[in-house]
Amino acid sequence: MIQIDNVIFSLNIFEKQFCCDLSKCKGECCVSGDSGAPVNEDEMDVMESEYPSWKPYMTPQGIAAVEAQAVVVKDSDGEWTTPLINKGECAYTYVEDGVTLCAIEKAYREGKTVFQKPISCYLYPIRIKEFSNGLIGVNYDVWDICKPARILGSNIGLPVYKFLKEPLIRRFGEEFYQKIEDAAKMLELENQNE
Repeated sequence: MIQIDNVIFSLNIFEKQFCCDLSKCKGECCVSGDSGAPVNEDEMDVMESEYPSWKPYMTPQGIAAVEAQAVVVKDSDGEWTTPLINKGECAYTYVEDGVTLCAIEKAYREGKTVFQKPISCYLYPIRIKEFSNGLIGVNYDVWDICKPARILGSNIGLPVYKFLKEPLIRRFGEEFYQKIEDAAKMLELENQNE
């Protein structure tokens, strides 16, 4: 583990490689799982107000799921998440050329909304846990469906923290990301000296 300020990082963030390979996984992370994507409480209001902006990009089944459940729902663990379509894919998905993609992100890229997507989605395969003592845990989640991403990341030598530079900056800020890079350089030096 590496601690930077009040954030504790799993070493896997620095040591493992990752790069999404949508041509192989087909966006399965938006389809599989037993609950929707985690949503922070500070994201809930903006999702509620911005929902009409990305609704036109959603499937009829996704729209029906949101209208039957809500923009954000509590899962079986009592956590806020995106709603699901019949306990399957996220309600905010659509399929293009056989790949499951995010309607929220599509609306964002087309300038229709100010909200890109939940930070939990943007940061995946990183999962963040906030503790009551003010510490934040940052862990690398290994999921079988992401095997193509691990292979591609390894082939091009792209560490998890570099693949997730933009979302890490969105979550922690540019100055903090520089500290992540500094920690990575320090780890690299330590490994060379062993």
